[in-house]
Amino acid sequence: MKDYEHIVIWLDYFNKNLKKSKGRKLGLQKSVFDPSLKELIDATKTAGYEITESDDKVRFPKRPFVRSGYVIVPKGSSKTKILNKISEKLVLKRSKQTK
Repeated sequence: MKDYEHIVIWLDYFNKNLKKSKGRKLGLQKSVFDPSLKELIDATKTAGYEITESDDKVRFPKRPFVRSGYVIVPKGSSKTKILNKISEKLVLKRSKQTK
């Protein structure tokens, strides 16, 4: 049954290797190469969202042959705003790691 109180955020939304037709939701400048679930969890918490649930053994519907992962957060604002906040933290954290 659909849960209207929470939002599912898949790893593939932030994967720079994917085309938008394969599931990436954000522009290339707001994405990173092959994000991990741990990075997504850290970025989500840093952005100020409480994670209700996470799973790393699931498959993204547009790529059923590759294991992916997701986190579920309570719905506070639009999904686009939530994704932008999380991507900002994810890109910032990744850029600090490379320096």
